[in-house]
Amino acid sequence: MPQHVLARGVDRQEVFFKRKDRELYMTSLGEAAEKHGCAVHAYVLMTNHIHLLMTPQQENSIPLVMQAMGRLYVQRLNKLYERTGTLWEGRYKASLVQDSRYLLTCQRYIELNPVRAGIVKVPAGYPWSSFACNALGKRDSLVTPHPIYQQLDDGPASRQRAYRKLFSDILSPRELSEMRQTTNACLVIGDNDFKDRMENVLGRSVRPGKSGRPRKTCS
Repeated sequence: MPQHVLARGVDRQEVFFKRKDRELYMTSLGEAAEKHGCAVHAYVLMTNHIHLLMTPQQENSIPLVMQAMGRLYVQRLNKLYERTGTLWEGRYKASLVQDSRYLLTCQRYIELNPVRAGIVKVPAGYPWSSFACNALGKRDSLVTPHPIYQQLDDGPASRQRAYRKLFSDILSPRELSEMRQTTNACLVIGDNDFKDRMENVLGRSVRPGKSGRPRKTCS
């Protein structure tokens, strides 16, 4: 099941200092995702945090990938800059995503991050995201298209065109709020029926502010 993953720098400090740092992160992520069985559908590398949309092949695939990134990328970066210490803020955050209705909304949310931050006017203007691959067909070995994305159209060019059309509609304030709230709280992105099923499976509340069964630590 797809998951929206967010990781921030300690005290929201920078985790990328130069262009080569983002290249190093993408290389390290590709290695970790292949080793531990994760498909990356969308990503954005901001200055002090990252967003990923991934589908794990096994229950512990995403934890293993993120643990590897906490070691592999940090060790390589520390060696590069002759620095010591941690880089990431505690544990990453992850939210289950209902693929049938919310996956493409989540992809848009991720790839529009630089636009919302005022860095660029259009997502194509930011080089450190999956937008160029999903919307423009640029080769990106890190990205594995999700079946929901592939169902937009049969041919690559027409599929990319259909995907670009989705960006003509901005995300509503409700959608933005839901994405932020669910991700920060490690909840679930989906409709009420999906959330009901996930509460039965997980044995805990997956809705913001809902009382009832105790909440487990997110993984």
